[in-house]
Amino acid sequence: MTARGWFLFSLMGVVWGVPYLLIKVAVDEVSPSGVVFARCALGALLLLPFALRRPGMANTVRTHWKPMLAFAVIEIVGPWYTLTDAERHLSSSTAGLLIAGVPIVGVLLSRFFSATESLGPRRVTGLALGLGGVGVLTLPHLTGGDALSLAEVLVTVVGYATAPLIADRHLKGVPTLHLITPCLALAALVYAPAAVASRPVALPSAGALTALAALGVVCTAVAFVAFLELIKEAGPIRASVITYVNPAIAVAAGAVFLDEPLSATVLAAFALILTGSVLATAAAPKPRSRRVPWAARQTSRADGRVESLAGLPEERPGSTGQGDG
Repeated sequence: MTARGWFLFSLMGVVWGVPYLLIKVAVDEVSPSGVVFARCALGALLLLPFALRRPGMANTVRTHWKPMLAFAVIEIVGPWYTLTDAERHLSSSTAGLLIAGVPIVGVLLSRFFSATESLGPRRVTGLALGLGGVGVLTLPHLTGGDALSLAEVLVTVVGYATAPLIADRHLKGVPTLHLITPCLALAALVYAPAAVASRPVALPSAGALTALAALGVVCTAVAFVAFLELIKEAGPIRASVITYVNPAIAVAAGAVFLDEPLSATVLAAFALILTGSVLATAAAPKPRSRRVPWAARQTSRADGRVESLAGLPEERPGSTGQGDG
C-alpha cells in the first residue's frame, strides 16, 4: 500500500478499536435504538455542511440510490443495531474480538461479487496468521453471553464484510461525503421512532453522554470518511483487515489505562496479528508473461523479418532475450 493507505489503515485500526468500549458504556443507560440514533444523527449533522459544499449530492442520490440504500442497510442500519444489542449481554472485548472475522468472510464473499482482489499465497497466509492471532486473543475471553447475542454479532460480521464490496463495485466514483451523509441520515430516521419510544426516564450520566458523543464524532463521522477513502486506496479486502488490528488496540488500551497484564500469550497474538496484517495487505505480484514456444509462433514475412503471431519481435532459440546482436 501507499504511505497514504498505511496512514488511513493505522487511523482506522485505532478509531474502530474503541467503539466496543463506548457502546458498552452507552448501552447500560440508553436503549440500543437510542444509541444507534444518537450516533447516526450526530454523524450526519457534522458531515452535512461539508457535503453540501460540494455540488451534486442530490444528483448522486438520484443516480445511485439503489446501491446507496443497500450500503446503508447492510453497513449501518442492520449491523449497528445487532452489535449494540448484543453488547447488552456480551463484553465489549468479546464483541470486538468476534468482529475480527470480517476479513475472512470478505474473502469468501468477494468470490460472489467477482472482486478484482487477487489472492496469492502470501495474502492467504497473512489472513490465516491474523485469524490465528485473533483466536489466541479470543479463546480466553469467550465467556458469557447467549446464543442470540453471538448470532447478532455474526450478522454484524456479514454486514461489515459485504458493504465494502458494494462500495467498491457500485459506488467507487461517488464522493465520500455524498455517500455517507445520506446513509447516516437515513439510519437516524429509521431509528428515531424507537429511540423516542425507549428514551431513558432520567438524563444519562456524563460518562454515557460522552460515550455517545465520541461514537458520533470520532467513531462515525471521522471514521467513515477515513474508511471509504481507505477502500478507494487499498481495495475492500485489504481495507477490512483493520478488524485484525482492532482486538490488539483493545488489549493495548486495557494494559495502558486499566493496568491489565501483558502476558506472553497476548504478545504472541500481537505478533501474529501485525504480521498477518502486513502480509494480507501486500500488493499481489504481477503475473509473469507466458512465453509461447518459438517454433509454434514462427511465421515469415515477405521482407524476411521474423515475428510472432501476436506481432511482437520474436526471440529465437539460443538468444539471450536482449536481442540477437
